[in-house]
Amino acid sequence: MELRVQTITAAHIEKGISYESYRALIEKLQQQNMTTGDNHSESLLNYTKLNSQRMSKWDKIFKPNEELVEMLTSIKVPTNWVVLTEAWCGDAAQNLPIIAKLASLNPNISLKLLLRDENMEVMDAYLTNGGRSIPKLIMLDNDLNEIGQWGPRPKPVQDIMMDMKSKGALSYDDFGVAAHTWYAKDRSKTLQEELIVLLAR
Repeated sequence: MELRVQTITAAHIEKGISYESYRALIEKLQQQNMTTGDNHSESLLNYTKLNSQRMSKWDKIFKPNEELVEMLTSIKVPTNWVVLTEAWCGDAAQNLPIIAKLASLNPNISLKLLLRDENMEVMDAYLTNGGRSIPKLIMLDNDLNEIGQWGPRPKPVQDIMMDMKSKGALSYDDFGVAAHTWYAKDRSKTLQEELIVLLAR
């Protein structure tokens, strides 16, 4: 895998926000009938409300895989995890709480969240099949060199999307139903397995 060198700069790290600040920002925006980004349509506002509920659920019920906990707590050097996200994104809501909880297990891991639409120069360096799909987790060493990446969704969910697309049956709502049904059954098992493989490299 070709590694990108300092696509993400110290300035990006400095302006990145914590998971707690992200949740607080979303709550504040919802009170103003807004979401992140410039599109505050009724559909995106509804997605944002659902996503807040999804994140709250994961915050309460998520229990990490013991093997993954061991791998994460064994990291001895400062590491940066940067996630591109938006409040209206269903995949972000399903995966970000798990990523945040895992990062919190080790003080050597610094998690920073960047809003996709405010950081297109980063997003465009991490496209998925040419698309600006999120969430995107980028792992960096202390010098901000890339050491790994994950996203925008677990492979089985990506396969669902590609299958629907190949059949000409891809609509955002239909994919959302299929994806969130999968997430509910999987209970973050696949995400954690994929992160174990990534960290092992």
